[in-house]
Amino acid sequence: MPIDAFSPAKLRRVLVTKLRHHGDVLLATPVISMLKRMAPQCEVDALVYADTAPMLEGHPALAQLHLIDRNWKRQGLLPQAAAEWQLISALRARHYDLVLHLSVHTRGAWLVRLLRPRWSVAPKFRSGFWANSFTHLYPAQSDPLRHTVETNLDSLRALGLEPTAADKIVTMVPGARATARVVDLLAQHGLQVGRFVHVHPASRWAFKCWPAERVAALCDALAAKAWPIVLSSAPDANEKALIAEVRAARDKDAVSPAPTIDLSGQLSLKELAALTAQARLFVGVDSAPMHIAAAMGTPVVAIFGPSGDLEWGPWGEGNRVVASNTHPCRPCGMAGCNDSKVSACLTSLPVVEVLAACEELL
Repeated sequence: MPIDAFSPAKLRRVLVTKLRHHGDVLLATPVISMLKRMAPQCEVDALVYADTAPMLEGHPALAQLHLIDRNWKRQGLLPQAAAEWQLISALRARHYDLVLHLSVHTRGAWLVRLLRPRWSVAPKFRSGFWANSFTHLYPAQSDPLRHTVETNLDSLRALGLEPTAADKIVTMVPGARATARVVDLLAQHGLQVGRFVHVHPASRWAFKCWPAERVAALCDALAAKAWPIVLSSAPDANEKALIAEVRAARDKDAVSPAPTIDLSGQLSLKELAALTAQARLFVGVDSAPMHIAAAMGTPVVAIFGPSGDLEWGPWGEGNRVVASNTHPCRPCGMAGCNDSKVSACLTSLPVVEVLAACEELL
């Protein structure tokens, strides 16, 4: 059967799926925004994992947010089947004209076959069942010189739509409640908006992290220049332990004219966004908080090791990436050197290089 010619004017409802991690979901928001601009009459829904929902909640172009809970599979076969059926029923009731599946998760092929949209788009992944499930395919991420935001927008280019510069803005909305709590926290600690540095050195992947003693030295240097430091991390025990190591490694004999506030494990993702929006500068590694800071418009110093900064660096103007120039093997894309979980390109990265990037933006 021939495929109908695509037209934004024919769209009533669209589903965008991104079944990946927090940063991946955030970097897909330009697709949602562009769809609403190109087809203002349509309702744009999204399907993501439940734990990544804060990245999209409150997005001004989003009509409905559908969620998959990763814990369904732990609840037993019957409860999982019931939850899956409820999700499929809710999606089918929306009668989507277009489904954009922005990953190679195999669920996408089954979804479009069940939902039967007029048009469906996904990355080129494999032939056969996958390729035959979609009406349009676009190249999967294969160019290390292109950012993930551009790759996501290729899904719309596959339909003949070309994004403008305004379409490429990454959007996250902290919300009034998160903003109010952060304003209160800053007041409690006597911090002024735009007069502190937000340092988030942790990641769920330890091989992406800069050594604690070097983070500590950077904090000492910034505090010596009268910049208050706010430390943050996820509630994860390993991330909080890294913050504890940073604090333990600080120079206890140094006379610091600025305080250090430890908020590790105390903030939701929305509150983290609200906090970094108030900072003068964000310093972190390749992680979702780094992408959040860039989305909030805060200048970012991003420390990169084995992952590709051209694909995953902070999106937008006025940010800096600091990476080793003595390790030609990076970015290797491995979980540390030879998958050892330790990255020499990070353990050897000098404090002075990161400090210079901070001073440039400050």
